[in-house]
Amino acid sequence: MLEVKNLMVFYENAIGVNELSMEIRTGQIVGVIGSNSAGKTSLMNTISGLIHDMRIKEKRKGGVRITIMGQILFEGRDISNMPPHIRAQQGIVLCRERHPIFPDSTVDENLKIAGHLRNRAEIKHGMDMGFSLFPNLERWRKRKAGFLSGGEQQMLAIAMAMIVGPKLMLLDEPLLGLSPAMQTQLVKALKAIRRDTGVTLVIAEQFARPLLPMLDFAYVIENGMLTLTGSGPELMENPEIKSAYFGV
Repeated sequence: MLEVKNLMVFYENAIGVNELSMEIRTGQIVGVIGSNSAGKTSLMNTISGLIHDMRIKEKRKGGVRITIMGQILFEGRDISNMPPHIRAQQGIVLCRERHPIFPDSTVDENLKIAGHLRNRAEIKHGMDMGFSLFPNLERWRKRKAGFLSGGEQQMLAIAMAMIVGPKLMLLDEPLLGLSPAMQTQLVKALKAIRRDTGVTLVIAEQFARPLLPMLDFAYVIENGMLTLTGSGPELMENPEIKSAYFGV
């Protein structure tokens, strides 16, 4: 489904992603594991195309110069220079870190905003699916999103991404700052999304322990470079992973 070939992302003289290649197959749950500043967000932004908007904005204000090299193929088509809104229409949807919701709009309004490219029936279907995955959201559907807890905002962000109708969903640090109970609930929902919809999931995360058991494959990156690969269960038994991410 997705191929990333020799991807490099530079911010002026700093390297965000360094000669990274990866392959995602349809229907998989794939992890991108790495510590803070390892390059996970740069990778997610580049696959989704958001990096192109960032580069344009930086150029306009005379800020950091962003350079992108390498190739990204989606369903056999080169999308390396495709803008993010076209990638979203093709089925690549990014759920960004730190709950990118509209805090002054209600839960219902957030979901409808996310479905602006969908018809009424598709929006209703997407909302029903979101409330089925996250029952807490249905209870608070008339509440402004800014008054939700952090975990509920993360659930809303994922429900918004689902309404777009993704083939490939990119999740950047979905477990960040959540309680263990909320993490468990979110992991359960991600499994249900793959099981019930067939959507391919790529999850970038530092806190890997709750995710590893369900990963079909994982890429470990440090300083923008690929350092280790394997299935989730294989990495759980790797002493280097235990030391770096489990503290044992």
